[in-house]
Amino acid sequence: MKFTDGYWMHRPGITALNPQDVSDVVAEGSKLSVYAPTQPINARGDALNCPQLTITFDSPLPDVISVTIEHFQGALDLGPHFEVAETNPEVNIAIGETETVYASGALSARIKTDGAWGVDFMAGGHVLTSSVPRSIGLISDAAGKNFVHEQLTLGVGTNVYGLGERFGAFVKNGQSVDIWNEDGGTSSDLAYKNVPFYLTNSGYGIFVNHPEQVSFEVGSEVVSRTQFSVEGQKLQYFVIHGDTPKDILARYTELTGRPSRIPAWSYGLWLSTSFTTNYNEETVMGFIDGMEQRGLPLSVFHFDCHWMRAFHWSDFIWDPATFPDPEGMLARLHDRGLKVCVWINPYIAQRSYLFKEGMELGYLVKKEDGSLWQWDMWQAGMALVDFTNPEATRWYQDKLRTLLGQGVDSFKTDFGERIPTNVRWHDGSSPERMHNYYAQLYNQVVFDLLTKELGAGEAVLFARSATAGGQKLPVHWGGDCESTFAAMSESLRGGLSLASSGFGFWSHDIGGFEGTPDPDIFKRWIAFGLLSSHSRLHGSNSYRVPWLVDDESSEVLKHFTELKMRLMPYLLASAEEAYASGTPMMRPMFLEFPQDPGCAGLDRQYLLGPDLLVAPVMDASGTVQFYLPEGTWTHLETGGQISGPGWHTKTFSVFQAATYVRQGAVIPLGTVCDRPEYDWSREVEFVAFAPTEGQQSIVRIPQQGGGSAVFDVTVTNVSSSGSHVAAVERVDNAGIK
Repeated sequence: MKFTDGYWMHRPGITALNPQDVSDVVAEGSKLSVYAPTQPINARGDALNCPQLTITFDSPLPDVISVTIEHFQGALDLGPHFEVAETNPEVNIAIGETETVYASGALSARIKTDGAWGVDFMAGGHVLTSSVPRSIGLISDAAGKNFVHEQLTLGVGTNVYGLGERFGAFVKNGQSVDIWNEDGGTSSDLAYKNVPFYLTNSGYGIFVNHPEQVSFEVGSEVVSRTQFSVEGQKLQYFVIHGDTPKDILARYTELTGRPSRIPAWSYGLWLSTSFTTNYNEETVMGFIDGMEQRGLPLSVFHFDCHWMRAFHWSDFIWDPATFPDPEGMLARLHDRGLKVCVWINPYIAQRSYLFKEGMELGYLVKKEDGSLWQWDMWQAGMALVDFTNPEATRWYQDKLRTLLGQGVDSFKTDFGERIPTNVRWHDGSSPERMHNYYAQLYNQVVFDLLTKELGAGEAVLFARSATAGGQKLPVHWGGDCESTFAAMSESLRGGLSLASSGFGFWSHDIGGFEGTPDPDIFKRWIAFGLLSSHSRLHGSNSYRVPWLVDDESSEVLKHFTELKMRLMPYLLASAEEAYASGTPMMRPMFLEFPQDPGCAGLDRQYLLGPDLLVAPVMDASGTVQFYLPEGTWTHLETGGQISGPGWHTKTFSVFQAATYVRQGAVIPLGTVCDRPEYDWSREVEFVAFAPTEGQQSIVRIPQQGGGSAVFDVTVTNVSSSGSHVAAVERVDNAGIK
């Protein structure tokens, strides 16, 4: 939201108050309160009729400083609130005559207490970002609404990333971004997953601790600053320091939550019925037979919306006309070695039997006058489950528990974005704050049930909506995109932005959702999809089985699915980084190479794990342009080597992609290619890429049931020709850890 009209003036109807002085500084325990009048105090009388802001500094974790800006403190705090970890770290407060320093870990806030307002956030003797005169503003508009904003300086060369899954330009500088979940597809500035956190390449990130709408102006109101504002009388944000972007993500995910462990089978290929297609058990089994006949590894079958009767969504009852024996069908699918996922949402159509039940029990969201909130968009007369009511949550989980008893293994938690604000929540939560936060409640309710019923590490979602903290509840997918190369690129930008926002796992619809992909798009998207953390074939009004595209598509799918299955030891080791430190599996280039300016804006390539660079082909010609950082890079499949730093243009067949391995990497490749679950530490070979003679590496491979197999790997017999594959002497020196 913009408030100014150029450098000197405000927009019509806008008035602003800014800190003009510091009247007092008070330290109490770990908190430091700074009292900032909005006019200079030169005499006693100046304190009359003078609004004063209270700016409080605190620290929930080392290297994290919380800043709370308040005008009136008497407003009701209705919630909800993001879950934020606190460890009560040691802080140091030094109050001087002209400045006060508040320090937590390596991060400090240097607050001017004499003269114009100013706060420098510093680490290692350098200023990371600053709040300068007129940065803090208490705004009133012509309609009587109040807002609080902060503006933090953008240094020369500082890039801003993140703010959720956003499909526009990857670097957010110059953009206006509203944190407000919407069901808008992937082709606009609307987003399903809005996260009020941004990451920079300059040693810090900012988390605005507000579930309601937060408006960001990233160098788009004041070009040299990032502004963020909320409606009301209070604004809280956290400055998060790290020496590298990875370190910042580690602190941010320590603050808001690390991804939960997910089952290995979820990395296999998911096949869907698609959305509006006609299907029954015969259709489903025909697809599965077709996959098996063509030797296409399949791990999960997904039933989209029409497993339930039209106009009854969601009642969680199988349509008897198309699935008369759901328990038997699910058992038959399990006998084929498949897991089963079904589509759900939190909306209850008026014709669903759950509507009357939920209304009578008081489990559905009500309007302010006590009547049910309803509309006809999506489902006729639909209502919304009120997850702020613990009884409603248990009721909803009981319905899903029945499906688990029938043999369902996972849920696609679709929707959760179109949440009204003209309603009253059971626990009295603020409707504005619940709009975004509802996605967190919805996914948490389902994930908790799966964990309770199936066991820790066996729960996995396929979720669309999210906000801060949503990374704890994987997996998320990118939503509704078109079947075009342009949509393929916008999907990737969304995934990279989400990864920059702390989400460790992400997927997308192979071939696109809307429309039917032509063979070139489909085959290129297959490579992208199978070289993502999770892989699903899904569409809107057309099936996504490959043989309906062309015969070659089946061969391409077989090739890349088998490649991913062989990569399972490497992928699972990469996932351990997400669990332990918040480093995403699909990594923007700047995250892994923060010192290389050539990586700062790259949005058509990424690293899958720490060592495998992927640049999806997004052109029918098969030509792709990509950037390689310094070193010798080896093509994963052919062994061809090229050097960086620099740009390269290559043309690949549909059976290849720009997949290059970092110099010196030792990749554990499974010897099994038809399934994701096998003995990864035994059915494995180690491949060294552009190694040096005698190179030693430690390789850890997670094991089923917990722990890791730890290997000392010594590279021997490196050929003088520089072959990418070197003989490897393997020693299991440490066993299971």
